[in-house]
Amino acid sequence: MDVLFSSAGLISLLTLTLMEIVLGIDNIIFISIVASELPENQQTKATRIGMLIALVVRVGLLFGITWIIGLTEPVFTLMEHGFSGRDIILLAGGLFLIAKTTSEIHEKLEGEEEDTSDKPKTSDALAKVIFQIVLIDIVFSFDSILTAVGLVPPEQIIIMIMAVVLSMVVMMLFAKNVSDFVNKHPSIKMLALSFLIMIGFLLVIDSFGIHVEKGYVYVAMAFSLIVELLNMQVRKRSKRPVQLRNSKIKKGFDA
Repeated sequence: MDVLFSSAGLISLLTLTLMEIVLGIDNIIFISIVASELPENQQTKATRIGMLIALVVRVGLLFGITWIIGLTEPVFTLMEHGFSGRDIILLAGGLFLIAKTTSEIHEKLEGEEEDTSDKPKTSDALAKVIFQIVLIDIVFSFDSILTAVGLVPPEQIIIMIMAVVLSMVVMMLFAKNVSDFVNKHPSIKMLALSFLIMIGFLLVIDSFGIHVEKGYVYVAMAFSLIVELLNMQVRKRSKRPVQLRNSKIKKGFDA
C-alpha cells in the first residue's frame, strides 16, 4: 500500500487512470448505443449494472494478470500468423462489434421505428443489454490491461486496480450525459456508429498482428466530431428567425 502514496506511485496512478478513460471512450459510445434499445426508465439501470459487473470482471482479470500475459503465446497458426488467446478474443470482439453496429445502422436507416411506449421491454431485454455491455467491456479490457502491464510492474497491482476503479467511476458519471447527447442528435449517433465500426475493424486487424496506433484514430474521431458539432451550430443558426439589429427601428415597427 505504501507504493500507492509514493510520488512514483501517484504518477503511475494518474497516468493509468487517464489512459483508462481515453481507452474507455469507445466503450461509453457502445454502451449509449446498446442502452438506447431499452425504455428510458431502464437505460440508466442497465448502464450502471453492466458497468459495475464489468468493473468486477476487470478487477478479477487484474488478479489473473499472469494468465492474461500468458494469452500472448500462440495457440495455433493460420496463414503464417500465430493466433494467441488474446488474438482470438480481439477477433471475436471485433467481429461482434462490427456485426452489432452494422445491424444498428440498418435498423436506423431501413428498419421501421418501433413504438416502445406501449411495449415495455421484458427482463430478458434488460439482461441482454447488460450482457452485451459486459462482453464488449471485457474485450476492451484486454488491451488496456496489457498496456497497463507495460507501465506498471505486475507486483504493483493495487495501482492498476485503483486506476480501473477511478476510470470506471468517471465513465459512470458521464455515461448518461453522453448517451442523452448521442440519442438526441441523429447525425452524432450515426457518427458514433461509424466510430464503432472503425474500432471493431482495428480489433480485427490487431488480432492478425497489424497494430495501428490508437492515438491517430482518436485524433481522427475528435476531428470528425468537431466538424459535426460545427455543422450542428450552422444548422441551428439557419433556423433562427431574422432579428432587427437596430432596436429603435424595431420599436418603430412595433408602434
